[in-house]
Amino acid sequence: MASDPTAGGAPAEMPVEPSDSSLDIPPKPESATELQHLVEQLQAEKADLQDKQLRALAEAQNVRRRAQQDVEKERKFGIERFARDVLSVADNLGRALSALPADLESIDPAVRNVIVGIQATDRELQSVLERHGVTRVEALGQPFNAEFHQAMMEVEDPSVPAGTIVQELIPGYLIAGRLLRAAMVAVAKGGPIGRPTVRPPSNEN
Repeated sequence: MASDPTAGGAPAEMPVEPSDSSLDIPPKPESATELQHLVEQLQAEKADLQDKQLRALAEAQNVRRRAQQDVEKERKFGIERFARDVLSVADNLGRALSALPADLESIDPAVRNVIVGIQATDRELQSVLERHGVTRVEALGQPFNAEFHQAMMEVEDPSVPAGTIVQELIPGYLIAGRLLRAAMVAVAKGGPIGRPTVRPPSNEN
């Protein structure tokens, strides 16, 4: 008698077909309405993902820009603090040079050499400041401008228009075009009031 191949042993393994429930596949639409609804749902999900991506890119760009601004601000403020400290050295050199006699030929040669060295040091210091964006404010002979000048006194001088700067007591400086220190000046009073020049009308048609 033929024996059962499964008798007395483990049952034979039967192939297991994959269940549809294990796959994340949307059910097949049964009508055009369901298909349209599915398309709209996928389009909405796509738009949402694109919006999130754009927002993430914009936020990353903003973070990068803020970091660059912070670095630039720190660099600029660091230069400003250093420049303000160096200006005191420039002021002392300027005072020393302003106290020198006009005729240097009558001075002892050894002293004259020291003076020449101070003058060279002052020129080099001004050159270094300019290379780092620190420039002097124009003052002498200019109309008084409260944005760049600080009036310390008024001087009777009818030879120039009132409000003209006739003496620079302490020079002012700009850094990268922005005021670092206002120039302390003496301003003329009593002269004619400066008025803007009026151009005659043109005869050209």
